[in-house]
Amino acid sequence: MNDLPARIAALPPSCGPVRLVAVDGPAGSGKTTFAGRLAGELGCQVIHSDDFPVPWEEGPGAWFHALERQVLRPLRQGLPGGFRRYDWVRDAYAEWVAVPVAPVLIIEGVGTARASVAELVAYTVWLEAAEPVRLRRVLERDGAALEPRWKEWFEAERAWFAEDRTRERADLVITT
Repeated sequence: MNDLPARIAALPPSCGPVRLVAVDGPAGSGKTTFAGRLAGELGCQVIHSDDFPVPWEEGPGAWFHALERQVLRPLRQGLPGGFRRYDWVRDAYAEWVAVPVAPVLIIEGVGTARASVAELVAYTVWLEAAEPVRLRRVLERDGAALEPRWKEWFEAERAWFAEDRTRERADLVITT
């Protein structure tokens, strides 16, 4: 990561007074781990796409409207945002997550660097890995019973990223 935190801190704000950093890429590529490490270096908050409920069949694009409405819109106006985190284990909303106006905010997950909000993102990191590696990682994390669902999701991601051309707009591409 070396000088990445300093490069991000030197960027002009992009979402109101906030430097918004998107960590995007397909499932199982290491986004959550990378975003956590970067947040530690920057001393900032991370919002995960997994904090929002998304039915599998709605695909990678469905969750973002909640983030945009509850977090990005207020931040653009210099106001704090917030949302109720979704607890996937309990299948219910959990605690309120406050999102203060801060120098940097990281958003992490599939679709965070989407073209529709590219002007709000100061820096985009794209993570990728070979599909067999990614499939192994998600099955180790979530259980082998979900393999058919994950294969459908991978297909939906391919279509999403091809249409959105997300990787092409990345400032940094990392293979894990």
